[in-house]
Amino acid sequence: MPVKAQTSEQQGFAYGALLLGWLIPGAGHFLTGRWIRGLILFCSITAMFAIGLAANGHLYAPNTRNLIEMLAFFGDLGAGGLFIVAKLLGFGNTVVTIVSADYGTIFAVVAGLLNIVAAVDAHSLRIGRKS
Repeated sequence: MPVKAQTSEQQGFAYGALLLGWLIPGAGHFLTGRWIRGLILFCSITAMFAIGLAANGHLYAPNTRNLIEMLAFFGDLGAGGLFIVAKLLGFGNTVVTIVSADYGTIFAVVAGLLNIVAAVDAHSLRIGRKS
């Protein structure tokens, strides 16, 4: 059964769900009316990011020449507002010296990557590509 695309009058700003979903985890799904999915995404992504910071995880900065650290920075940046607030408050500036901190770093990166996937999913729902 093909999905009927919405007209531009029905959908408004087509990238609103994508941008809002990136900035606040799950908010893109709230915008599309998927309240339960949005709440699950908000809770899980925020919890993963918070657990990563609680485990002394490191948040990467863009000023590096190491390819792996640059990719990890883009993963962290995927958490959107969570990453921005954490950096402004000075969280995640620790040097990884224990194993739990390494796990915390991975939790924060994966939370960002999951948020990117969720934001793209919200965009697909918004433009009618997915139902």
